Amino acid sequence: MRTASGTDRPVAVLGAGSWGTALAIQFARSGRPTRLWGRDRAQLERMARERCNERYLPSGAFPEALQVQPDLQRALAGARDLLIAVPSHAFRSLLELIAPLLAPQTQLAWATKGFELPTGLLPHQVAGEILGPGRSVAVLSGPTFAPEVGAGLPTAMTIASADEAFATSLAQDLSAENFRAYTSTDIVGVEVGGAVKNVLAVGAGLSDGLGFGANTRVALITRGLAEMMRLGVALGAQRETFMGLAGLGDLVLTCTDDQSRNRRFGLALAAGRTPTEALAAIGQVVEGYPAARAVHEVAARHRVEMPLSESVYRVLYEGVPPREAVRELMRRPIKPETE
Repeated sequence: MRTASGTDRPVAVLGAGSWGTALAIQFARSGRPTRLWGRDRAQLERMARERCNERYLPSGAFPEALQVQPDLQRALAGARDLLIAVPSHAFRSLLELIAPLLAPQTQLAWATKGFELPTGLLPHQVAGEILGPGRSVAVLSGPTFAPEVGAGLPTAMTIASADEAFATSLAQDLSAENFRAYTSTDIVGVEVGGAVKNVLAVGAGLSDGLGFGANTRVALITRGLAEMMRLGVALGAQRETFMGLAGLGDLVLTCTDDQSRNRRFGLALAAGRTPTEALAAIGQVVEGYPAARAVHEVAARHRVEMPLSESVYRVLYEGVPPREAVRELMRRPIKPETE
């Protein structure tokens, strides 16, 4: 098979959860030979038999070009492009595992979102520490729910890389009638957007669960976007990135739709569950929970004011009642909206 970018070399997707599976399906749907690997060999064997990830993505049937590969070395062998789709807490350990296996020409992308705890590093900084300079890398982000991508519903996202040719190649290989990928050079902005929106989505779930209404939700999204921009610019991002798919787009999606685990987590907290109980009920990784601590620490380190994100942190980690956190926000001093 030959794709729009002119290559029939396979792409390896590492991470067989809902998002990794959805992206593997999309690569294969577009005609790219694709290998999907994960740590749970028994789960992979079931997926290979059923040609579907019944556990995490039952809506997505596997195209012919998608091969489930339980052997990591075989998954990587001959792959020109590698995509990592694991939670932020597993990103470093997976990079350390694959580093000795990568060919010099292998290009690396990830769909991992969030600052690393306890270092406060963004994924591209973690990758730089482990893999060193000189390798083409990219980050994929944007308003995308895995079940909708798996089902082939129309979707758009952003691919950011300092190597514009690599970003364009990935965008071509992912794009099809149901999927459009845009490119960017602002890796920092795309990664900050993906990290902060998860925290704000927890806040949106809390707000809606407490019955605060549409006015509050929209205010949270709008002022949350301002916080996201402040932190991103302090870390070297381009302000305009946050008005795009990986900023405003992803923020609106995760704050307003109950497919978002982070929003559902906030709803469960508002219903009186503890964080531990809410996480157990959801049954999958909720990135907003560790992200709240990470954003709190990074913002403090860079002296960036983020009152909404800080309120979510205090509810999750300091036991502040959600209604009291809202009262504190409403009592803050009046200031210009642009600040």
